[in-house]
Amino acid sequence: MSTSGRRGGVRWFAAAVALISTALAGWLVGSSQRDAGGGGTLHQAIRQRSAAASPAASASSGQGDDKAALPLAGKVVVLDPGHNVTNYRHTAEINKLVNIGTAGKACDTTGTATDSGYAEAEYTLDVSRRARAILVKLGAVVKLTQNGDRAFGPCIDERARIGNEAHADAVVSVHADGSAVGNRGFHVIMPAAVHQGIADTRAIVAPSRRLGIALKAHFAAMTGSAPSNYIGGGTGLKVRNDLGGLNLSTVPKVFIECGNMRDPQDAAHVTDAKWRQRAAQGIADGITAFLEGRG
Repeated sequence: MSTSGRRGGVRWFAAAVALISTALAGWLVGSSQRDAGGGGTLHQAIRQRSAAASPAASASSGQGDDKAALPLAGKVVVLDPGHNVTNYRHTAEINKLVNIGTAGKACDTTGTATDSGYAEAEYTLDVSRRARAILVKLGAVVKLTQNGDRAFGPCIDERARIGNEAHADAVVSVHADGSAVGNRGFHVIMPAAVHQGIADTRAIVAPSRRLGIALKAHFAAMTGSAPSNYIGGGTGLKVRNDLGGLNLSTVPKVFIECGNMRDPQDAAHVTDAKWRQRAAQGIADGITAFLEGRG
């Protein structure tokens, strides 16, 4: 190829490069302008996906309101698993008297057990944990008075104080009874109107009764258990003024005795994990009904 031919080829190539560069620059400027103006470019799509994945976008889209929309959002529930599996190792501590307003009463007791050795304290903790899981899913803040993490107790006055200091909307103390064979069924214990010493339950009697009635109805419906045939005259409800956990409470509170662990038929229920799950559901349903203002 001649020198002039080579020079012509170079000039042609340079012109072509310049033309391509100009076109590319124009496309980039246009793309940038379309991005700024909200056009549907790849860059904008990437920005939109990033924004959608951000916490701010989740909140603005309403996803952050999911918890607030749960039925028990903003409610505080305290579950009080009766007794403690290692109370028997601390007899001096649990026999110490505490002031319950109407009298002095032992800090705590060991509770009862089935003939097979399944302890009431094991039962109450298991059911309370199950009920807690259900209530948390409904949006409630749930506290346990003990979670198997204490050497003994807590004492009955401290159990009441935990609910009071949590400003609980509802407190349920979970128990199982230890009565004679043939005595069967569950019952709910509600506070009497006590105004003596450090105890004053007058403000909580009415709401505690509503809690107790709701708990009775839903526990029976979920478990199929009948109200006690030996306490409460067949109503499944009992009012007492001698329980420190009730006397010292300033928030709505009840006890539930879920069955008689000394009766073989009731013992078969409390030792059955599937039945305990139904018991927990019944307790959670009763608390939910009370907090939602229905029976």
